[in-house]
This record gives sequence, structure tokens and C-alpha cells, in this order.
Amino acid sequence: MAGGERARGYTSMIDELEALSGLTGMLDAGWDRRRFMRGLGTSAAVVAGGAVLGVPSLWAEDQKASAGKTSTPTESAAPTPTPRPEIVTNIDSFMKVPRADGAIPGPFPGRVVQVTDPRCLVDDKVDAAVVQEMLEAGITRLTGKDMKTSARMLVRPEDLIGLKVNPVGPPLISTRLELVEAVIKWLVDAGIPKKQLVIWDRFESMLTEAGFTAEAFPGIRVEALQIMDEEGDSWRGKDGRHVSADRFDMDAYYEAKGVVGKGVPGYKDDEFYLNQHVFNGERSFFGKLLTRELTRIINLPVFKNTGNGISMATKNLGYGALCNVGRLHRPLFFKVCAEVLAAPWVRDKLVLNITDGIRGQYDGGPGPNAQFVYPLRALFFATDPIAIDMVGHRQLVAKRKKEGVKVDEHPRYTEYLYYGAKLGLGVADPAKIDLVEVKA
Repeated sequence: MAGGERARGYTSMIDELEALSGLTGMLDAGWDRRRFMRGLGTSAAVVAGGAVLGVPSLWAEDQKASAGKTSTPTESAAPTPTPRPEIVTNIDSFMKVPRADGAIPGPFPGRVVQVTDPRCLVDDKVDAAVVQEMLEAGITRLTGKDMKTSARMLVRPEDLIGLKVNPVGPPLISTRLELVEAVIKWLVDAGIPKKQLVIWDRFESMLTEAGFTAEAFPGIRVEALQIMDEEGDSWRGKDGRHVSADRFDMDAYYEAKGVVGKGVPGYKDDEFYLNQHVFNGERSFFGKLLTRELTRIINLPVFKNTGNGISMATKNLGYGALCNVGRLHRPLFFKVCAEVLAAPWVRDKLVLNITDGIRGQYDGGPGPNAQFVYPLRALFFATDPIAIDMVGHRQLVAKRKKEGVKVDEHPRYTEYLYYGAKLGLGVADPAKIDLVEVKA
């Protein structure tokens, strides 16, 4: 695609995104279109299909279904549309693999620690020293041990530890650099060499735009599952192959029978989809970084919504650890978040989740929308990704109600968490979750 044609395509996509997902708020907050396009590079195309910002067709359906409704508990009993035929996935193959020692939900199933400190965000500026204090308070209350002992409970000096960030939507609502810096300091102080740490996400351009660069984190490896050519303007090399194809493990995949990356809503054609997702068959392949290199994962999602659901711990990995995911939104959406975490390459390596709630977003997500971003000034800690997401979901719904947002409380927005609990990934029942609140 020529540069002019590409730019025109991006402009039309931004117009569509502003209408679909409230990105107008981001542009109003000081984002001009040129900066938006430069930050996303050609990965802007993936946004239109919902693979990164997660603006799936289901989101639009949620809005339509919620139109004219009031926020009442009786909505959970509302009649549901005729269910689609069950999609067959390869979840059984994941469950046949013996669980490794320390697999999620880890040593503290059902325990979630929330640390709130109003000093962490003052005049819209994050105080790194306070974030460091919050991290220490959260980790020590979660484990009952000091910081060094806590680190050694979860990781070893020989581990290659992946810090999974969410870089979508800077400067509004991405994983804060100050939190990542605090986590790195904790691990290094506990004896983990910097060379054993990897900051990672799916798209290189988004990592760069959010400030996750080698210059900002000296001595720390920054890695993306998907990159572009050396010129930074194409997903394909001169031979026509996807530049990122070799970064995915063809022996490690999440399969959804009959769900292919063709005719996917939100993409102008199949080639457009293929360019952004590397492959377009029935399989979504895990990055080799996860399957062949990382031995431990620390998950650093953001406190935000996706329609009436959430885009937090489970989704940060469920849709961020593999390719060819745009096709999954409509038929499977939240179910993916549970089943991908059951894959041994995630289940056996994920040791900690820290949800960044320094700022939260209660509507218009999971893309950034300034109108709905607010100072939550909290961090959430858990080895259990299901429990931390249930806590996040309930608090986000309460915030949406408080702000007068129409809420659909249909069980589909949490049933994937109960499904994850059945898969042995954590605790979903709110009555069995131990929420420890620490306030400064």
C-alpha cells in the first residue's frame, strides 16, 4: 500500500473508531491524528477489527442490547438471543497436559489485595515513590512475607520473567511506566538480574508509543510478538512473507473449529485482516517468546471496561499472547480469556497479576476515552487471575452505575470467570474471594 493510500486508510479508520469506541475523547485530550497514526503505525489497521483495542462486533451488540435499559439487578434474568452453535476448541488438549508446580491460581487462590493511596496521582501526575510504596504494601500483604522472600516465592534468579504490559491508549490508560519500574526494582533487589527480565506485548509500535523502549528501561529486554519491516511501513518482507511469521510457534496454538480469519466483521477484506493477524486459519498461534523462552510471567493489565464487561487480567493475556484473534471476538469473546489461560504456556508460567488502577476507565473501553477515565488511585494484587478479575468486574459495574451508565448485568459478562474456575484457574465466587483492602 502506498504511503498516501495508507494515510487515507488510517484517517477513515480513525473516523470509524471515533464513532464506534469513543476515541474522540482521546483526540480531544491532545492527540492529533498524525500522532495517533504515527504511534500505531500500520497496526492502526488492527484496531479497526478489534484485535488490540478490542472493539469487537459484540461490543456494538452490547450497546444495542443495553439501549433504553436501566441499571437494575433484574437485567441478569433478561431473555437471551437464540444461542449460536457451540464452537469446538482444543481446550481438552490443554487440560490433558499435567499441571506444573505453581500453576495458576498459584499459592494464594481467591486472595486479592487492593492498595489505595490518594498520593499516587496528584494533579494528574503519578508519583513513582508512592507507587513503589503501594507495590510493597500489596506484595507483602498478599504473601505475608517481606519483599525479597515474596519474590523468591514466585520466581527464581535463573527464570526468564516476562512483564506483560498493556500499552493501548497512552498517555490516558496504559500500564504506567512507574508501576513497571517499581516491579523491576523489586525483582532486581531480590537478586533477579536485569538481563532476565522482558517487557512484552503483541505489537512493537504500541510498546514504543507507550514508552516501553530500551532507552527508557536500560538493561531490560523489550520484545513484541509482532513487528514490521526495517522501514516500519509494512507487515511483509520483500519475499511477501509476514515479517512476524517466524515469531509464532506452529506447535502451540488455540484452535476454534470453523472460525477462520476470513469475512471477519470490521475488516475491509481478507487480505487486510491477514496483514494484521499473520495467519487466517482456524488456529491462533502462541508467540515463541512464551512457549520457548519465558519461564515466568507477571501480568500487568489496566483497570478498564470493554462494553459491559472488563478488559483486565484474563483479557490482557487471552488476546495478547497469540495471533489471529480478531476472528474470535464475535463467536467466543470472553470464553477465549479463560481457555487461553488454561494453555500450559500461560497456566504454568503466570505467577502474579497486578492490575494498574492508578487511573481507571469505566466506559468507552477498552480503547482510551478521556470522558470516562478517572483517578482510581489503586493497585490490585493476586496470584489468582480469576479472582482479581471478578473483583475488578464488580467494582467497575458499581462505578458505571454510580456514573449513570446503563448496565447490562447478563451472566455472559462473568460466566467465563466461573468457567475459568471450573478449569481450575482460580476462584470466581465472590463469597469465596478474600479481598484485603489497604488504604493509606
